[in-house]
Amino acid sequence: MVFTRRPAAVLTAIVAACAMAISLTACTTDANSQDTADDRTTVTSSAPGVVAMFTPSDGITLNQQTPLNKWAKLTPNLTKALTSAGFKKGDISHTTSDSLDKQSRAIQDYVVNHLSGSNTTDDAGIVISPDNITLLVAPVVEADASTRQYGDYVSQELSTADTAEGSDSTNSSDSSNSSDSSDSSTGSDSTNDSSSDASKTVGDSKNAAQAEAVDRLVSSLKLAKESGMHVVLMGNSIKGYKPDAFVRFSDAQAIGKLQAEKIVSKLELSKASKDNPKYIEVLIPYTAVDESGEASDSTFAQEAFRGIWQVLGAYYQKGVVESPSGTLNGNSTEDDWQSVAYDASKEGSTAKVLDARLAKADEHASPTRINGIIAMNDYIASEVVTELDDLGYTGSAADINPQITISGIVGNITGKKDLSRSDVPDPIKSPEKDDSADSTDSADTQDDSTATDKTDKTKDSQWPLVTGYGAYVSNIPSIVNGKQWMTGIEDRQTLAENIAEACALLNKGQTLTSMSSVRNTEVGGKKKVPTISGPLLAVSASNLKVTLIDPGYISLADAGL
Repeated sequence: MVFTRRPAAVLTAIVAACAMAISLTACTTDANSQDTADDRTTVTSSAPGVVAMFTPSDGITLNQQTPLNKWAKLTPNLTKALTSAGFKKGDISHTTSDSLDKQSRAIQDYVVNHLSGSNTTDDAGIVISPDNITLLVAPVVEADASTRQYGDYVSQELSTADTAEGSDSTNSSDSSNSSDSSDSSTGSDSTNDSSSDASKTVGDSKNAAQAEAVDRLVSSLKLAKESGMHVVLMGNSIKGYKPDAFVRFSDAQAIGKLQAEKIVSKLELSKASKDNPKYIEVLIPYTAVDESGEASDSTFAQEAFRGIWQVLGAYYQKGVVESPSGTLNGNSTEDDWQSVAYDASKEGSTAKVLDARLAKADEHASPTRINGIIAMNDYIASEVVTELDDLGYTGSAADINPQITISGIVGNITGKKDLSRSDVPDPIKSPEKDDSADSTDSADTQDDSTATDKTDKTKDSQWPLVTGYGAYVSNIPSIVNGKQWMTGIEDRQTLAENIAEACALLNKGQTLTSMSSVRNTEVGGKKKVPTISGPLLAVSASNLKVTLIDPGYISLADAGL
């Protein structure tokens, strides 16, 4: 890719701004001094300072179904946490951008303006030194429709110019090969090549603009750090760039792993046997082709399956878990993600895939027995719930290894006491495979056979566990009634508090080693980056009040109560 560089005049202006900032810093006396030449006071090292937030504009989810993992939901939590940490509301700013180009320009303007002295005081006339400023930046990264269904916080990596240029070199080679091939093509092929060339031109132009935006963003962030400002990246990393700290939100592997672990626990797979296995289907939705007709990046789908297989793989290999459709078996590996992946961008694709996987032996047969379905996100989970109902499955997740009734769930959510009941033992050997009992009474045998047949049909049509992620408000009623068993969400309030603490420490010139939520990790290819993270919250009907209602994430009305 031919990388577009900024005009020399602009770079000169930035350098001049740096020099001016350095001279201004040199003119100040002691860090704790109170007077300056124009009767303004300089912020002291004990003051929290300033925080400037830059986040993407919220994306639009399909059918207006809205996950709770949205930037618009996090920023109020961040503002509240920052004020609790001592920051003044007037010293907290927030800028949203719907593209990386706009965001990089906004950050560049903010940094240059502060270093040039045009915006160096707060409302009280206090001079803001660069080392008392922290930039909280969530880089705008394009996501396909399938990825957006998980919410805004899914961590991705922004590629830099070096990566883009490497990709462009490959494209140039491909273009050359295409040109050689076209010499011997027919007239019809020439028309196709012309269309392809036009599409490639648009793609190259878009890539060039993206590369320029990345370069502008990285240059601005480097300038900010060199001047003394602190940079904390949130969610999305930048390849080759090392921030002062990084906030790691959910990623594909963690989302897949969370759902698999909860399935293992609820179905008590440690007690399952080959003679009475559990039946689990895994759905990995992804977008096969992007808007320009090019193959989409399948990394998210691959990582999601890897997280699932790290948990469930051993059970499939032992034979205690089976896939009714045969898409997964004991010989499968974490690289077999395509066996369970499908293009979710096509309307009705989830219902079609699930119908095929749970196909009946014949029209008079009972539904195919299924104990759990990993749907990956709440949008897909809602489609799974609808299709299961159409296929004749009955009951709810509350009937599987029950620990609380539906009435108890509702009572718990509305503040009443739980109504518990004992677990129903699950035999090690399934009734249809148990031939240990001999009967001499033909009438009793027939009665027992009839009763067993009814029991088997009831188990076949039993509603399975359905998992998702994103805590879609529209799905909460399904979680309350047990049709969708669980969902997942970021612990926004805790993350916001940890981010605010980190900003306060950085502005005081202190390290983050005292924070229990911080550990050094590799970010964007750079090692030993202080990283703030926390466990994802698994939400089901039994803990919905504590995890979603009590913190104020949703209301009783949202839960259908």
